[in-house]
Amino acid sequence: PWARGLLAVAAGLGLFYLVLRVPLRLRDSLAAVTVFLSTLTPKFYFALTVTSSFISGLIFVFEWWHFRKYGTSFIEQVSVSHLRPLIGGVENSPPAPAAFSAGENETSRQNMPECKVWRNPLNLFRGAEYSRYMWVTGKEPLTYYDMNLSAQDHQNFFTCDTDALRPSDTVMQKAWRERNPQARIKAAHQALELNNDCATAYVLLAEEEATTIVDAERYFKQALKAGEMIYRKSQNCHSQSPQHEAQLRRDTNVLVYVKRRLAMCARKLGRIREAVKMMRDLMKEFPLLSMLNIHENLLEALLELQAYADVQAVLAKYDDISLPKSAAICYTAALLKARAVSERFSPETASKRGLSTAEINAVEAIHRAVEFNPHVPKYLLEMKSLVLPPEHILKRGDSEAVAYAFFHLQHWKRIEGALNLLHCTWEGTFRMIPYPLEKGHLFYPYPSCTETADRELLPTFHEVSVYPQKELPFFIHFTAGLCSFSAMLALLTHQFPELMVVFAKAVSIVS
Repeated sequence: PWARGLLAVAAGLGLFYLVLRVPLRLRDSLAAVTVFLSTLTPKFYFALTVTSSFISGLIFVFEWWHFRKYGTSFIEQVSVSHLRPLIGGVENSPPAPAAFSAGENETSRQNMPECKVWRNPLNLFRGAEYSRYMWVTGKEPLTYYDMNLSAQDHQNFFTCDTDALRPSDTVMQKAWRERNPQARIKAAHQALELNNDCATAYVLLAEEEATTIVDAERYFKQALKAGEMIYRKSQNCHSQSPQHEAQLRRDTNVLVYVKRRLAMCARKLGRIREAVKMMRDLMKEFPLLSMLNIHENLLEALLELQAYADVQAVLAKYDDISLPKSAAICYTAALLKARAVSERFSPETASKRGLSTAEINAVEAIHRAVEFNPHVPKYLLEMKSLVLPPEHILKRGDSEAVAYAFFHLQHWKRIEGALNLLHCTWEGTFRMIPYPLEKGHLFYPYPSCTETADRELLPTFHEVSVYPQKELPFFIHFTAGLCSFSAMLALLTHQFPELMVVFAKAVSIVS
């Protein structure tokens, strides 16, 4: 808008000169001004440059203060709100979506802790993917903090108080605590020597010893066979004592984990329909384990099949205010809305005729997604390089954005025009995000601790994205440059008055 305003002012001045140069005798006036300037002393030029430097400095300080307090440029805001309508422009910023009711918003704030770290539903395989990356690049893709969280998860999921009754489980209990990968693998083989049906030993070997997805799938099939047998035994005697109940919970965790990883192996090996069936069966068999976010695996597989009606059905079930949101839910919903209009969307056409109802819905969905996690668009638009996703993510953080974009970028590229629509709208919606942090429209206020947690989850060679550190507007750079330039002129005029007077007279003669 400010560029259009400058062009309009320039055109108006040109027209004014062409129409009124004869009646107003502009040529004679310019000659008189030139004579006047040629008689000015160095003191005048020094005073003029000092005054302009002081005024531009005040403007810069005010711009900076306004940006720090409100997150927007004052000059840009005035040009958009007042100048653009005067020159015939149409503001095409999306309307702010209606907020949820106070009760719902308050409930979501109470249910969601500030910086809880979640297990990444689509985490890669240690041996077949993370280790291969390290062999090729020499860079460690996982941080110690991330791997330590995984070790704690394995101890919680795969161990219980009755492990002392079975020697193989006792060995595996120690294996999950080992820091050295080779020591863990060695312990898993020892457990299999004691009991050839130790499901958790096969799980560890599939995750860390297998160097290909095919090898990992072979180990997981052995783990499934052993896990189902142990699970049936635990079901028959789980009511005998609290220890047996704990053992059933552990065996259930092992079985669900193995089935999920088998489905992920099938997805990676191209057997996508088989993977979708396995995920649906798993969700049907264990409906109470929604906290594992298996539906996010299902969404990604359905997008690969381009089964958009099925994707919408899954979203209708899980995109609910009472459930913890995720980037996968919000951005997949935005992708489906964008799919309906992206192929025919043109920002020039939209600015002339306005947005249609379907386009408004798509823009609002993008606004909702960007407000939930503002880091994702730069990865989807490939303005920021991706790394392998960590094993744990922080919702609304850069780690979640990396994990989402790593698997879903191809789905956005497949839908023609979707990334173009995102590119045209995300910066506008980013500016509409509540600022400062204490406010929130659709979600609870953005946590202030995300940067610290993301730096612990993501590798050191990755530049962590930080929010709400918004990029400086153009006019802050402009006023800073203007202030610096005028201050430099004042200094040169003070130090070399004669030379600067000659320069000023030469410029006035040329103009």
